[in-house]
Amino acid sequence: MITIITEDMKRNGFKIGVTLALLLLCGYYLYPTVRYALLQRKLNRMSEEERAAFIEANYGTIQSLRERALKLGLDLQGGMHVTLEVRVDALIRELATDVDETFEEVLAAARERARSGDVSLIDAFVEEFERRDPNARLSRYFRNPDAGITRRSSNEEVAAYLRQQAEEAVNRAIEIIRDRVDRYGVTEPVIQKQGTRRIVVELPGVDDPERVRRLLRGTARLEFRLMADPQLLQAALQDIIAYYEPDTTATSDTLAAADTAAADTSLAALLGEQPSPERPRNPLLAVMQPVGQGVVFGIVAGPDTAEVNRLLRNPEVQALLPSGIELLYTANPVGTDEQGRPLYYLLGVRKDVELTGEVITDARVEFDELNRPQVSMTMNSEGARIWARLTGANVGKHIAIVLDNVVYSYPVVNERIPSGRSSITGLDSREEAQDIVTVLKSGALPAPVDIIEERTVGPSLGEASIRAGLRSVLTGLLLVALFMIFYYRTGGMIADLALVLNIIFILGILAAFNATLTLPGIAGIVLTIGMAVDANVLIFERIREEQATGKTLRAAIDLGYSKSFSAIFDANITTFFTGAILYSFGVGPIQGFAVTLMAGIAASMFSAIVITRIIFDYLVLERKLMVSVG
Repeated sequence: MITIITEDMKRNGFKIGVTLALLLLCGYYLYPTVRYALLQRKLNRMSEEERAAFIEANYGTIQSLRERALKLGLDLQGGMHVTLEVRVDALIRELATDVDETFEEVLAAARERARSGDVSLIDAFVEEFERRDPNARLSRYFRNPDAGITRRSSNEEVAAYLRQQAEEAVNRAIEIIRDRVDRYGVTEPVIQKQGTRRIVVELPGVDDPERVRRLLRGTARLEFRLMADPQLLQAALQDIIAYYEPDTTATSDTLAAADTAAADTSLAALLGEQPSPERPRNPLLAVMQPVGQGVVFGIVAGPDTAEVNRLLRNPEVQALLPSGIELLYTANPVGTDEQGRPLYYLLGVRKDVELTGEVITDARVEFDELNRPQVSMTMNSEGARIWARLTGANVGKHIAIVLDNVVYSYPVVNERIPSGRSSITGLDSREEAQDIVTVLKSGALPAPVDIIEERTVGPSLGEASIRAGLRSVLTGLLLVALFMIFYYRTGGMIADLALVLNIIFILGILAAFNATLTLPGIAGIVLTIGMAVDANVLIFERIREEQATGKTLRAAIDLGYSKSFSAIFDANITTFFTGAILYSFGVGPIQGFAVTLMAGIAASMFSAIVITRIIFDYLVLERKLMVSVG
């Protein structure tokens, strides 16, 4: 008998060592979480000035604790949930080597059909094309010898090529967005493909939605273009004003006077002065202030840009612009009007692209002599050669630096630049400069993306979710604990102790594997509380049965654990595989639930079978106590 007890205690010594090692390991991984929570509580008690000073003085420590602390999901921490859709129609147009009026009509009809039905845009495009002319070949618009698409390619081959390009565009977009988000510094983002052309992005802890929208939506298409001839642009401005002038008999003198008055109004608004109460009857001049200076076509208030765009899209108005010229806005406002609305320059820019962002090898944030942020760019050898030729041939002229169809700067070339270096100036803040660097380094999206769904979870709602989750866990734990003590007496108390350790193990596993705790994850913890005591219920009932046959407590405990193991193992392993399947094929909240479920099963198996057995052996073998299981 003494020999058996000694062997059991040696075996328990190993189990105790493993248990203590796991507890220490969990404590190690949970320690940053505890410290970070206490630090947040301390910061919340400080004033704004004290908080700012404390964060600046301890920035490195705070960042380290934040990175190592248990990650909270979007529903607990707050942040943004965004669904993006890749513009396949824009991709099709870009892949086309020859575009005519028929192509645009077919693409527009396919876009409407795809929007109203369940057919893909590519299938709708091919079907609409063949419906109009069954004998026509799509290869007349799409030729890519590298991809095997020639003039003789069938419509099926072209359609397969378009589908492949669309799939690759979505996958490439996911990679670029993930790189942008990583550079932005979001902790534990979720970026997943949904369907064939949608991307779901979850960004916990984000507190600047507009900045995130720009970061996700920007195609990062950087272009260097020459600008319009000032004389031709100003002549076109006069003609367009005359086109919209209500009095068709107005003389050139009256038009010039109206132009001058409007220009004076624009300068007064830009300088913060009170404008003249007189307003032109011309619909264009009602929403745009013409500027008769250089490459600036006019000044437009932010809310009026849509109306100005509508007026300028008129085909007859477009025909009045100089050939090969389009009008683009500046990225940042140049001032405000008397109502506080931001004002933007409308510039004349050539459509031909002289150089693209593909030649950029490096981009970084720098500051000029006035401490204003700018983005410094370095080009490769080919880009440097073209840039030297471009600047050398246009000394004294403006060159527009265009990013995603807005002009960030349009400096005058003072001399030939042979080094392949250029800068984007006129930026509002260091954050804007850093975002431009982020999108340039990540690369251009293969096609534009639209935000089709957006949800913002505020920090206060996240805190409410945390409180509700903790309340549910504690309530469930208390009810289960009371039931176990009431029904199984001492055995129930042992099971409750193992249950508390089980929760510590779960949180430690999540922290160790850098997993994210979500609201469904808390539901998974509540579920594992019930599953953990379920294993002990099987063991205790088996012990009761063995005691009822006249066996000693020692023998009943041995048989209760050994004979219950197969049932406990089978039940838990099947649930674990279910969690693995949910994690593999689920997204977002489903994955959060699956992670905590699997961690809970592993922890509950250990606590229910190993820890409770250690305590039973200690009480029965060491202390010689009569332990009741009800």
